[in-house]
Amino acid sequence: MSYDSYTDTRNPDSDRGRDEQNGPPGMEQDGDIETNWDEVVDKFDNMGLRENLLRGIYAYGFEKPSAIQQRAIIPCCKGLDVIAQAQSGTGKTATFSISILHQIDVSLNECQALVLAPTRELAQQIQKVVIALGDYMDARCHACIGGTSVQEDILALKDRTKGVHSVVGTPGRVFDLMNRSHLNTDKIKIFVLDEADEMLSRGFKDQIYDIFRKLPTTVQVILLSATMPKDVLEVTCKFMRDPIRILVKKEELTLEGIKQFYVMVEKEEWKLETLCDLYETLTITQAVIFLNTRRKVDWLNQKMEQKDFTVSCMHGDMDQKERDVIMKEFRSGSSRVLITTDLLARGIDVQQVSLVINYDLPGNRENYIHRIGRGGRFGRKGVAINFVTNDDVRTLRDIEQFYNTQIDEMPMNVADLI
Repeated sequence: MSYDSYTDTRNPDSDRGRDEQNGPPGMEQDGDIETNWDEVVDKFDNMGLRENLLRGIYAYGFEKPSAIQQRAIIPCCKGLDVIAQAQSGTGKTATFSISILHQIDVSLNECQALVLAPTRELAQQIQKVVIALGDYMDARCHACIGGTSVQEDILALKDRTKGVHSVVGTPGRVFDLMNRSHLNTDKIKIFVLDEADEMLSRGFKDQIYDIFRKLPTTVQVILLSATMPKDVLEVTCKFMRDPIRILVKKEELTLEGIKQFYVMVEKEEWKLETLCDLYETLTITQAVIFLNTRRKVDWLNQKMEQKDFTVSCMHGDMDQKERDVIMKEFRSGSSRVLITTDLLARGIDVQQVSLVINYDLPGNRENYIHRIGRGGRFGRKGVAINFVTNDDVRTLRDIEQFYNTQIDEMPMNVADLI
């Protein structure tokens, strides 16, 4: 069916949605949203959160809420529909995780919140955050993602003694479980679409609409997106009731605490030698090395192994089991250097990562914060090192200008800074 003619079939008289042509007020086509919420709360203690949830927040290592958390946690906890536009690495996951945990009833063994994410890694990452923040509440969260056993999902969802309070998943698996009546939607009161732009660009639009139709008409919708292209605005028009709009501008994004350096390598073929020279520095901590293609990830992995350097690598061509094993080893610290692509940048949040190397500068500048944010999330300290060939100088300047930041030449004592 054409979504131009889409109406909310769950309730023909639903007040969701607006004039399709104009979109909601405060929305620009293919641009930024206009903020219509000005309340800022700069301490978790002042947000009226449950005591056991606060304990989980502090135990996770959060001290001060990030820009988006200061603005969006309150309206999300109030049950309002919220659109938040902010880049990855700004604390979005914790924003909606905290509001889910604040609103669910842990004595009810039913799924009360559903989160959709574009990749399996990101879904698993969100699940880990929800479980960690809800540690003192006994809040149970299950990940329903492709490449894993459907039977295990069914058993977890049908377990009436323990039950699952929230589900995080990729659209395909979630819709399949709903369609076969394994995922009961009756008690779902919060629906979160994370990385909405990424999800729609991956062709999940039909499944997202189908999932939404199966949810109660009263469901709260929280949508998070780094950009606001036309198809994201279309979703907000169709699904949301007078949403609160929060834009965290790029100048409010926190690159504070992350020391950024560049190394002039002049030619592409000199990067490998530079990386080998840095290897001892890498293994002081845990490091992630980003490249722009899967083929190049495999190539670099092979070259490093030939030189007897221990590294692991991960990209989207690998099957799920292999990716899970590699991430598990990296999270546990038994693997210390991970080589990967942008595709997986959003699914990696390892507490110990304090060094990121851009072997290749990112293809688009928005991905720069997705990558280096791994090493300094929520104000943790970190170091980012960018390998720059003669052809990359302009791109580096463009990144500096875009983020209003300064990237200095790498000092000799870089190991002391990590």
